[in-house]
Amino acid sequence: MGFFFFVSFLYISYKQTHSKLVYEGVMVNGVDFGGKTTEEVSNYFAAKNDIINKSTIVLTAKEGIATLSAEQIGFGYDADLLAHQAFSVGRADNTVANMSLMLQAYFDGINLPPAYHYADDHLSEFIAPLEKKIAIKPTEPLFTVQNGKVVTFQLAKDGRAVDMKKLKEMVFSTLLSALLADKPQRATLPLPIMAVKPTNHTASDLGIKELIAEGTSLFQHSIENRIFNVSLAASRLNGVLIPPGQTFSFTKTIGDVSTFTGYKQAYVIENGKTVLGDGGGVCQVSTTLFRAALNAGLPIVERNPHAYRVGYYEQDSGPGIDAAIYSPTVDLKFKNDTGHHILIQSSVDLTELRLNFALYGTKDDREVFISKPVVTSETPAPEALYQDDPTLPKGEVKQVDFSADGANVFFTRTVKKDGKTLSEKFSSNYRPWQAIYMRGTKE
Repeated sequence: MGFFFFVSFLYISYKQTHSKLVYEGVMVNGVDFGGKTTEEVSNYFAAKNDIINKSTIVLTAKEGIATLSAEQIGFGYDADLLAHQAFSVGRADNTVANMSLMLQAYFDGINLPPAYHYADDHLSEFIAPLEKKIAIKPTEPLFTVQNGKVVTFQLAKDGRAVDMKKLKEMVFSTLLSALLADKPQRATLPLPIMAVKPTNHTASDLGIKELIAEGTSLFQHSIENRIFNVSLAASRLNGVLIPPGQTFSFTKTIGDVSTFTGYKQAYVIENGKTVLGDGGGVCQVSTTLFRAALNAGLPIVERNPHAYRVGYYEQDSGPGIDAAIYSPTVDLKFKNDTGHHILIQSSVDLTELRLNFALYGTKDDREVFISKPVVTSETPAPEALYQDDPTLPKGEVKQVDFSADGANVFFTRTVKKDGKTLSEKFSSNYRPWQAIYMRGTKE
């Protein structure tokens, strides 16, 4: 008992003496800020930023040069955040955890990584005048589809543009070296140029002359970011050509789905919880393209149903006609066995919130018959679930998922081609899903 009171006394005394000071042994990027106030920590990194801000990069191209400073693109330490992080060590709500962190910092030290900011959109604005001199639009082929047929075309020619993705990586990597420097840095970088491919290709010799199938879906009641992601993902499939005999991979074709490639955060299901994740809504696109491939009678190489019934996919369809994707393990794949190229064309109706995929190519003698979905068993949905959301104001409650009964569903597709008949069964085992409400915790 005496030992307990002694330890408690030391703990309380230590907290009081450091009520406005960073605990001993807390470091940031190897610099010890123990016993310092948040203002002193912030001032230290602000002084560092005064040096970093004067670092410059000269971007060179045949068309001219552009010189920019770290200050112009907002690069530097996040002084206030680092001060807050250093001061927060050992000040959580859990007393035992706090004592553990205090002891660890005091005897072994706790080193926090540096936090910094970088406004790469300012970089785009800064080089816009030089980029305008460099940019050449590609010459698009005349590829006009009327009544499902291509009526005109001409050869395409590559254009060129500044490779902004590579440029941002180069600038960011170069400026990182300025963080630890004692004086301003200066570097010269060649402006990266990339070829800009036409979005369409000549069609007369590729067999692209008529509409062979379509797939549609509705995504009404989607949040703004989900609508954005659906439109972005659909646009990146627009104009894709699938050569004859090739197996199309959705995840490979669409590429990385993250904030780095332009996607916004929307609600996704991760580890059984509804959370904000990059690219929420992309499965709306894979589902719609799956329907187009089904209607075209193309061989489905890989298709994975969702874990539970998603209301969006049943707004204009029965259950079970969906396709989940999750790069790189869960994919949608189908094969082009038409003997000609297939052109994917996408369109998004933002008024009706409808997504459409049209597949153009050359029709053959195949006939496609798709049955209506059959529900063999159902399981009632569990009670509603409430989850904390730090992005919503405290007290606000927002429903992001609606309850869905679990179900075992299947439908069949029969394809008749070249005198042969192929019947397939597509099954989906959906687990019951509860309504989910996000409860705001943001102060």
